[in-house]
Amino acid sequence: MYPIKFQNLYYDKIWGGRDLESFRDNLPKGNIGESWDIACHPNGTGIVENGAYKGTRFDDLVKKYGNSLVGTKVNIERFPLLVKLVNTREKLSVQVHPGDEYAAKYEGDYGKTEAWYVIDAKPGATLIVGTKDCTKEQFEVAIKSGEVETYLNKIEVVKGDCFLINSGLVHAICEGIIVAEIQQNSDLTYRVYDYGRPREIHVEKALGVINFDLQCENLKGKEVVFDGYKKSLLCENEYFGIEKIIIEKSVEENSNKEKFDILTCVDGEGIIEGKGYTEKIKMGDSYLIPATLGKYEIKGQLILLKSYPVI
Repeated sequence: MYPIKFQNLYYDKIWGGRDLESFRDNLPKGNIGESWDIACHPNGTGIVENGAYKGTRFDDLVKKYGNSLVGTKVNIERFPLLVKLVNTREKLSVQVHPGDEYAAKYEGDYGKTEAWYVIDAKPGATLIVGTKDCTKEQFEVAIKSGEVETYLNKIEVVKGDCFLINSGLVHAICEGIIVAEIQQNSDLTYRVYDYGRPREIHVEKALGVINFDLQCENLKGKEVVFDGYKKSLLCENEYFGIEKIIIEKSVEENSNKEKFDILTCVDGEGIIEGKGYTEKIKMGDSYLIPATLGKYEIKGQLILLKSYPVI
């Protein structure tokens, strides 16, 4: 086993941009809104880009190596996480995701809780995280009258901010932002409001899952300083955990046989080195760390998100 990188799966979106070109040279034409980088989903399945497994589909890799790849406590029937980059030239629709219970009952699918880490943000860039000063009834009236924005909690953000977007939380990414998104492996979205764009909205379903009591905070975590690096736990919920690792020189890590890890570089560059392999990692790259990889070392000056399923 070795750290596995997948080909970027790009998606043209009406609100997408070209800002990923600042650190990538493989963007196709169009308004690229999403890059699915660790993806094993019916709507997008990665193909290995590096090493001995190059050219292999992610789902085929899971079938072949099973728990030695994903971990002894991870269900091999459905890979639990999805990691992508999102870039916005225009506002995304105001939306909400259902939880597991609602999604299973009405969609035959998993719900969607996600986290956003701001990789870059233009001056004055904002996110919408939650509602404010309204009841469900007031919000429903606002949807029908086109006054939704009155009740949206809009906050200004900068590079390095991080937010947990629980299912049931109204949210949207606004213009001029690149975020790394770590989420449940689901593609379920209910649009609440779309700024007059001619796309379907899902008012009834959205109102059925919005939790108007949910609040959202900027996740920082308590930073612990080690020789050559710093670590902090940004979040850990029933679906996934995210550590932030700031590497100044190097850090030695060890895989966990019970579960895989995912390394996403959000700044800088370096190498991942172990027995028989050396992989370059730079801003925007994500690698799957197999559960049976063993010891490895990350060297360089870079900031990583280490995400993993909670089991």
